[in-house]
Amino acid sequence: MFEQLESRLTTTFAKLRGRPRVTDADLEEALRDVRVALLEADVSFKVVRSLVATVRERAVGAQVVRSVTGAQQVVKIVHDALVEMLGSEAVPIARAERPPTVIVIVGLQGSGKTTSAAKLANLLRKQGRKPVLVAADIHRPAAVEQLEALGRQLQLPVRRVVDPARDAARIVAEPGGDTVIVDTAGRLHIDEAMMAEVEGIVAATKPHDVLLVVDAMAGQDAVDAASAFHARLPITGLVLAKVDSDARGGASLSVRAATGIPVKLMGTGEKLDSIEVFHPDRLAQRILGMGDVVTLVEKAQEVVDQKEAEEQAKKMLEARFTLDDFYTQLQQVKKMGPLGDLMKMIPGMGQLAAQIPTGPETERELKKVEAIVSSMTRAERADLTILNGSRRKRIARGSGTTVSDVNHLVKQFEEMRKLMKQLGPALRYHGPLRR
Repeated sequence: MFEQLESRLTTTFAKLRGRPRVTDADLEEALRDVRVALLEADVSFKVVRSLVATVRERAVGAQVVRSVTGAQQVVKIVHDALVEMLGSEAVPIARAERPPTVIVIVGLQGSGKTTSAAKLANLLRKQGRKPVLVAADIHRPAAVEQLEALGRQLQLPVRRVVDPARDAARIVAEPGGDTVIVDTAGRLHIDEAMMAEVEGIVAATKPHDVLLVVDAMAGQDAVDAASAFHARLPITGLVLAKVDSDARGGASLSVRAATGIPVKLMGTGEKLDSIEVFHPDRLAQRILGMGDVVTLVEKAQEVVDQKEAEEQAKKMLEARFTLDDFYTQLQQVKKMGPLGDLMKMIPGMGQLAAQIPTGPETERELKKVEAIVSSMTRAERADLTILNGSRRKRIARGSGTTVSDVNHLVKQFEEMRKLMKQLGPALRYHGPLRR
């Protein structure tokens, strides 16, 4: 996701960093590239105009022109402006003081409501809650059966209804769990019948959260749909579905700024655990090619010791991360998710990740990287400067690869270390070490 935008912005800022000092012309060229990149990514024109104006004003105020650190300052200013545009802070899913917490899921037909309801239930269960799903979409063929099938996969209860408003209110009164998630009916377009039915459910259940699911692939139509729903319903948060299928990502960046509704969750894949809490600062880091160290560490914490994960994060942020540490992480990769997705979270490795194919070839690439690193000695993993020609030939022979493969991996890792050294202070400020 956001591959197109990330690629354009990474190129823009790499060019800016290559200048000894930032001139007025350099700044205007960079801002022009940022504006074009955002517009091509389908970000709303008004949002783009506002963001570029904010960056220009702050860059002038910070006197980045002719500063030796001007390029880094511009990157940080763009980062901060993106974070503000996306909502500044993560907004959690509601939790009632007295159970049950009631969450109503709304949206157009085909936006991904039913799957998002199941993913949310799975996420909340991991947080210690006891969710109950309510199949209140009685109009779309097989909608109830779909939710029941997802419930069986998750081993979670799914309740059927006949009269959506009346029966949902009855289930809320006797839920059998501490969180009730109501999947409502949608239509191919917004109409009075759909709105009236959803308004009835909301009035009857008095939800603590009304989450609107929008299809990230719908582009600016997603923004229009969000505005229309918000005009009739007390929407408390957005769920961006199918974000992984939208290489541009413009709707994801526009919808919060255009509607004022906070984005709470992102659907990042087809699996029922492919959903993330929406963190504006982390998303801004991904878009700017800075990776997402915090999310990577959180994924690691599911399979490794928490203390060890925190130490690895600290090493990365301080640019002390070695290939030996990388090798240790590789042992956990299969448990944490697809290799390409994980490598995109590591600063400087996004371009390498983009070259890694999906499917069986991904596994082969992982094995190649692991073979190269495992063919190195501990001393070589800790200090890449000792890798002379003969050592690289030995590593290539031992791993069944070529010297070119070894050189490519070493180059990418050194670039990652270099980028971390440049951006470490900014990442620490916005990351877990600040807390």
